[in-house]
Amino acid sequence: MRIRMNKTLSVAALALALTGSAMAADLPSYKAPLPPPPPPPPLWTGFYVGLNAGGTWSNSNSIWTSAFPIDADLESPGIAASAASWLAGNNNGGFIGGGQIGYNWQFYNNFVAGVEADIQGVAYSSGAVNTIGVSTVFANDTGLTFTQARKNLDYIGTVRGRLGWLFTPTLLAYGTGGLAYGGVSLNTNLASFELEGVFGALNSAGFGAASYSDTRVGWTAGGGLEWMFWPNWSAKVEYLYYDLGTVSLAAPVVIGFNAVGGAVDWSYAANTRARFNGNIVRAGVNYHFNWGVPPVLAKY
Repeated sequence: MRIRMNKTLSVAALALALTGSAMAADLPSYKAPLPPPPPPPPLWTGFYVGLNAGGTWSNSNSIWTSAFPIDADLESPGIAASAASWLAGNNNGGFIGGGQIGYNWQFYNNFVAGVEADIQGVAYSSGAVNTIGVSTVFANDTGLTFTQARKNLDYIGTVRGRLGWLFTPTLLAYGTGGLAYGGVSLNTNLASFELEGVFGALNSAGFGAASYSDTRVGWTAGGGLEWMFWPNWSAKVEYLYYDLGTVSLAAPVVIGFNAVGGAVDWSYAANTRARFNGNIVRAGVNYHFNWGVPPVLAKY
């Protein structure tokens, strides 16, 4: 009887053990979750250098020349009036090319801020603009003035801040603005004549010329897109508007001498003005050094 009870207890214990193992196998497993993957490295942070090329065209192509008599001679007002002119110039534009250097800082994953400096040479295709002024002078004689003027932008550079947003880790849209500087020149030539009656014989003639060449400082603003198409390499397209202000050129006094005898017959002074502002559209490529970028450490 005792042997039979022991057997019964053993079978019951074995069944209980098997049932407990099966229930334990059915219980959910509570393992610690895996940590999130580390964030991608900041592709845009660091120094870069590059080259660019494109085109530029002027917003203000006109050149104005004003003149006024500087003595009491009766011919002087008429000759001065013939010298006053407005020259509607050709589209003052051409090819530009140069380089840039800058630094970017990528923060909050999708924002990029930085500073960039660049300089470009300008190759213009347009030449001087000309006008002919005619007026009536004392005793119904004719005042005739030929005016030639030229303005040029020889080079242009900028120092700008940039702030952009990464639509994707490799595509940046940005706005930019800051200081602009450029080498400008303005030249004017005047040739005035007093003719007898209506385009008759030459009574007197005078000539004058003046020129200005210097570096002007102004402002610029624009925007662009930049694409990191290869590790450390990006390409960009960009538009900038620049304004270097207005140049006022005081020409020397133009004195008219009689064709016979060489005595002074009349005189006037002239002033020439032109504004230097315009647009730049260019494409470029940059190499990113990524110096000083801290490594991203994964924590598990």
